Amino acid sequence: MRSFLLPALLIALSSIGGCSTSPRSAFYTLSAAPPLEGAPATTPPISIAIDAVTVPELVDRPQFVLRTGETQVTIDEYARWADPLRSQISRVLAADLARAVPGALVSGFAQHLESTEAYRVRVDVQNFESARGEMAAIVVLWSVRPPKGATITGQTIAHEPASAPSYDALVDAHSRALATVSNDIAGAIRSTIGP
Repeated sequence: MRSFLLPALLIALSSIGGCSTSPRSAFYTLSAAPPLEGAPATTPPISIAIDAVTVPELVDRPQFVLRTGETQVTIDEYARWADPLRSQISRVLAADLARAVPGALVSGFAQHLESTEAYRVRVDVQNFESARGEMAAIVVLWSVRPPKGATITGQTIAHEPASAPSYDALVDAHSRALATVSNDIAGAIRSTIGP
């Protein structure tokens, strides 16, 4: 009788264990601000190239890194960026700059050929904080090198509330924070364009 019970027990335990599945991963992307309607284009059109974007090593990973306390973070294995955060930031900044400087030709990838007519933008993300259900915050040092004249540098600190405890709301807050960065960079670019 014992020899029959042991295999039956093992089959029952394996079928119970087989029913449990791990959560499915969800993938997220940052998004650009909506385009401005009827904004006048710059004449003549200017070229803007985002040469480099750096992000802190802590968040340079597919998983979301969430702030849970003053000195503690958690890494969520099931909430992930769809592509590298550095690439997403570059893409969103390029789209936001194209919106903020109408008519500009903006490239989100480093150009190997040195164009003397392009505005060169470098972005160093110093801090990229995520607190689900609370806020998204970023601190960015940036520089704009115009075709003529001195390089303009600046720092943008953006803190956006999350409208809900979902990851969608957190990603939306980060997208709004990046729009603030783009607006500051666009302001620096516009300041060098003559009337």
